[in-house]
Parts: sequence; C-alpha cells; structure tokens
Amino acid sequence: MPRIAGVNIPENKQLWISLRYIYGIGPTTAMEILKNTNIDPYKKAKNLTPEEITRIQKYIEENYMVEGDLRRQISQNVRELIEIRCYRGIRHQKGLPVRGQRTRTNSRTRKGPKPNRIGTKKK
Repeated sequence: MPRIAGVNIPENKQLWISLRYIYGIGPTTAMEILKNTNIDPYKKAKNLTPEEITRIQKYIEENYMVEGDLRRQISQNVRELIEIRCYRGIRHQKGLPVRGQRTRTNSRTRKGPKPNRIGTKKK
C-alpha cells in the first residue's frame, strides 16, 4: 500500500481517485498533480514504481499544504475569527451556520438533533 503525505492510499483504485484520500486534495488537484508529474491518472496505485511515488510526494510537498498542516491552519483561522469577535467567529462559537443559511428550519447539521419536546403541550 503506497504511503504519500503520511496517508496509506488504496491500492486497487485508479491513482487520481486514490490521491483524494489525502486531506486537501480533491479531483481537480489530483489530476493536476499527476499531469505535472507525467504519471497516468488511470493507473492503479499498486502498480506505481518507488520512483513515481517519490515524484508525487516531492511535488505535493513543494506545491500544496495537505493533511496536518492544512488542518492546523484552518483551525487557527477559525480561532482567530473567534478571538476578534467578528460575526463569523461568534457563529462558530455558538455552533450555528456561518455563511448566512436560515436557522428557523434546517441547519440540523450544525445545531444537532432536535431537543425532545414530549409533555410540553399546554392543557
């Protein structure tokens, strides 16, 4: 199982799909990486030579922020928004949608499951 950027990528998938298991690499970025390193994107990951793996690793290290560094930067950005008490920071702090979505209905992903309201009916 090839290991790139500290992640074991699946062997039996095409390379452009396997690279997407690395945090911070999506479909477009994966294709761009393989194009710039002159590797066939439809090749299976198990058929990579050690030289090709090295080329991919080196290209990713030089050009992209992935995995732990990217996660750290994102969390620092959110922490900074919270510190300066801007609108987005307050929304992050309260666990509400940050980008203007409605909250009267929906937004269950951010707010969590509905509270149990059994027995609250007026008599």
